[in-house]
Amino acid sequence: MTAVGTRYTGLSSPRVNHASLSTPKENGIDIMKPLKSKIQNEDEYIGFASLPEQVHRKAVKKGFSFTLMVVGETGLGKSTLINSLFLTDLYKDRELLNVEEKVDKTVEISKKPLDIEEKGVRLRLTVVDTPGYNDALNAEECWKTVENYIDQQFGQYFNDESGVNRKNIDDNRVHCCLYFISPYGHGLKQVDVKFMKQLHTKVNIVPVIAKADTLTHAEIIRLKERVLDEIDEHGIKIYEFPDCDSDEDEEFKKQDRDLKNAVPFAVIGSNTVLEVNGKRIRGRLYPWGIVEVDNPHHCDFTKLRQMLISTHMQDLKDITQDVHYENYRAQHIANEINRQSQKERSKLKRDSCTSFDGVIDTDRILEQKDEEIRRMQEMLSQMQQQLKMNGRANGTKVK
Repeated sequence: MTAVGTRYTGLSSPRVNHASLSTPKENGIDIMKPLKSKIQNEDEYIGFASLPEQVHRKAVKKGFSFTLMVVGETGLGKSTLINSLFLTDLYKDRELLNVEEKVDKTVEISKKPLDIEEKGVRLRLTVVDTPGYNDALNAEECWKTVENYIDQQFGQYFNDESGVNRKNIDDNRVHCCLYFISPYGHGLKQVDVKFMKQLHTKVNIVPVIAKADTLTHAEIIRLKERVLDEIDEHGIKIYEFPDCDSDEDEEFKKQDRDLKNAVPFAVIGSNTVLEVNGKRIRGRLYPWGIVEVDNPHHCDFTKLRQMLISTHMQDLKDITQDVHYENYRAQHIANEINRQSQKERSKLKRDSCTSFDGVIDTDRILEQKDEEIRRMQEMLSQMQQQLKMNGRANGTKVK
């Protein structure tokens, strides 16, 4: 223990202030004053305060990955919204199907990887699209393809994590699912409820009202309330924003409240750049005016982008790891244990059945032998009686 006044300078021995070593006495007992834990100047700087900087440098060097899934009916603007979010064109080679081809169309999984770099930070973005969702006449179980894909990614990550080489594991788990709700109805459809109820324990679901420019402001408010009421009524668990820390500033708390109040996000997507009053904006031109994509008074696009990219991307990944993946992992291990126990029971049953059959065969053989001996004894008895009768007739005494 170094007394107060001790100071470290590089690798040299500490200089001791002998005056500080004198301790007060009470009733003849030396009383040591507790050391001050608060660092007062730079000479007493230890260095662990730079740990966040080390983590930051390592994370930036490694880069980040994020997997976003978009689910919804064809024609709701999923591709346009994704292109607007990440300022790219991911679907320029897509071929649109005609009505006849959609009749028996099944749900497919389409992955689009994208490398983005901003201010030296690299992001490996994977967009998972689901073309054909709810397009066929019978779309009762169209959610199964999506559920199987999510489980496959969990399974692949579990196998990689359980393997020998775990240094470079590719994380392809779905971290967020943007579920597009049609603006033309009066709430959720049956297929919407079925999908979210089946998958809300496997992925972070963020509901989105598509093509909000087809609704008035009052209609958007009513539709949002209706959707939230139905979500609560059916017990669906959508992504919940974490609570702000008490030490956050008021501006951040207000921003967080605005994001929570915007759910489900009413969005508009557009890749068209218009020039209005000498200013270039992204929006849609109508006879009655222009709808601006980045205008928070026109839609919730900026709030969705802020939540998805700027403020809650890491939280979405953490919940995927700590909640959804852990649930899958626990269930997978339990199923493996049950499967192994079932296999051992079957083996024991087969072994016991084999032994039991052997016992039955042995008993059957013994019974046959006993029956054969009994018949031989009867034959022998009959022969002896016949010999006695023959002996009496011949006057011979048979013993």
